[in-house]
Amino acid sequence: MPNILLLIADDLGRMTGCYGETAIATPNIDRLAEAGTRFDMAFTSTASCSASRSVIYTGLHTHETGQYGLNHDHHHFMTFDHVETAPALLNAAGMKTGIIGKIHVGPDAVYPWQVREESWQRDVRRAADRASVFFLDAKAEQKPFFLTIGFIDPHRDETRGGFGNDRAYPGVEDRIFAPEDVTVPPFLTDLPEVRHELADYYRSVHRLDQGVGMVLEELEKAGLADDTLVVFLSDNGSPFLNSKTTLYDAGVHLPLIIRKPGGREGIANPNLVSFTDILPTFLDWAGHTPPPGPRKGRSLLPILESEKLEEGWQAVFGSHTFHEITNYWPTRFMRTTRYKYHRNVAWQLDFPFSGDLYGSLTWEGIRNQNPAMIGRRTVKDYVRRPPEELYDLETDPHEVNNLADDPAHRDRLLEMRAATEAWQRETGDPWLYRDGVSLRAIEKHLENGLTMPERFDFDPDKPGSR
Repeated sequence: MPNILLLIADDLGRMTGCYGETAIATPNIDRLAEAGTRFDMAFTSTASCSASRSVIYTGLHTHETGQYGLNHDHHHFMTFDHVETAPALLNAAGMKTGIIGKIHVGPDAVYPWQVREESWQRDVRRAADRASVFFLDAKAEQKPFFLTIGFIDPHRDETRGGFGNDRAYPGVEDRIFAPEDVTVPPFLTDLPEVRHELADYYRSVHRLDQGVGMVLEELEKAGLADDTLVVFLSDNGSPFLNSKTTLYDAGVHLPLIIRKPGGREGIANPNLVSFTDILPTFLDWAGHTPPPGPRKGRSLLPILESEKLEEGWQAVFGSHTFHEITNYWPTRFMRTTRYKYHRNVAWQLDFPFSGDLYGSLTWEGIRNQNPAMIGRRTVKDYVRRPPEELYDLETDPHEVNNLADDPAHRDRLLEMRAATEAWQRETGDPWLYRDGVSLRAIEKHLENGLTMPERFDFDPDKPGSR
């Protein structure tokens, strides 16, 4: 039976051994990568938890689904009622669908999992036990299944600098990391506050890795591993500045591991793939063809075992608009093997801090240093961003040296701007702006003769259209 097991880490980024992290061991995640395909160039569309999960479950970008930001509390962003989602489509395909742990998308009617066990606990042993019950029930019912395990780790907790390590969990090993032993990634500044938080973060990653191993062990015990496509990923980058809620690579360049029964092992896949490709992959594996629709993603199964860059897999796009309801910063990006283009729609606004990052010890340490630097970027450049950014990732992998105004890169800027706008038009993006207004909102007026200047932003000093 074509089963699907989806394992979602929360704010992990690429902090695993198989993606080059040496200061923390992640043996279970690494073994999964060794048994299947590790995508080295996988990208989420957006670096916010709810929004990214909606991309995974719908195969659409957030500007297509309405899941512009966080689902919970007063933010209350919701997926449009008409959008087809993974649980709805796989229900229709005759599968038993379920989710255990973090859900973080809505409304429930649009995401109709048959088994819905929402939990904000970090007890990975309990999650594995509940997964075992689900596996055995599916086996008894003789139904193929689609199960998501939404881990809470390694997301921050409600404290300052904490990652859910204030209690012990039966059957789960706690490992203490010393601040001096952590690896400070290049997108952060090496400060005592940063090291303290990273050490606590590592403890949470260690617990997550055990949870992955426990769930996979229960899958084996149920005798279903040989029929199950296993997918492991993170919803966005690690919960630190320059990463989470930004479209810089630290926020959107993420782990994606797929183990296919009977497939080749130890594959390092170099193709640029998007999280919009995940749902089409699930549907392909399940043998279910949905009605024609706006979904542009493609199944990864035909290129799963490729170790070379395939034609047509050399660029991805992304769409970020909100995190919290007050974190408005609409940005669109295009990423190729070498270059990265950002279009900051509301560039006149200060880049907003999410609540958990603003309250962190890391930000407190960074803002009080002189000069105030976030990794290799000044705090001023982090908060005040230009309309467009262009980076050569071969020479500038941390996206610091903006080439958008460099005459030598003018042709590339225009090429990537045009490609991004073509993608915005294709996906019906309301944030394709001219003269400070959405082209989608005024398209009927344009058809009826409205003229407007060919510029991004409205100019109050020169308001004329001719």
